[in-house]
Amino acid sequence: MSRSLVGILAPCLALLLSSCVTDQHHLIEISVPDQKMALYRDGVKIREYPVSTSKFGVGDSLSSNQTPLGALRVAKKIGDGAPAGTVYKSRKPTGEILSPDAPGRDPIVSRILWLKGQEASNANAYKRYIYIHGTTEERLIGTPASYGCVRMRSADVIDLFDQVGRGALVRIENQPLMTPSAPAAPNP
Repeated sequence: MSRSLVGILAPCLALLLSSCVTDQHHLIEISVPDQKMALYRDGVKIREYPVSTSKFGVGDSLSSNQTPLGALRVAKKIGDGAPAGTVYKSRKPTGEILSPDAPGRDPIVSRILWLKGQEASNANAYKRYIYIHGTTEERLIGTPASYGCVRMRSADVIDLFDQVGRGALVRIENQPLMTPSAPAAPNP
């Protein structure tokens, strides 16, 4: 095969393979005022979880510690198969495992879904290391308590991690969770 043909086919093959692993079925909707997350598969709500967004409000400025709003995607998934409570430092497991509400600590635990912004208003999310992740501070779930990320109970983030794939759409909104639309009435 000539080098020019390889140069043409390689990007096409990479695009084809990457599209095979992109989750087009799931939507993760996060409501800042509700401090809740809904998971949809093909438009049908299949789960709802309590979460914690930033105690510093919403936004995407560098060093703001705020939760970005808008459309994002799951760019990377980290922690597949690790025990609940596994502690991560710089996205690597430390070997330590903590129980919920372990005193004096606030590490990232259990699973990480690293988010990448899809809009100008959240373009910094990936380089700000904005994740959906587990927390040991489970007693604070349901209240704004994070430093920008979306925190979940370990059992919940493991369940979410197992449901969604890389590329799943995430919408973080400063409004209540949407109500699924009723099925359309049949035409007479």
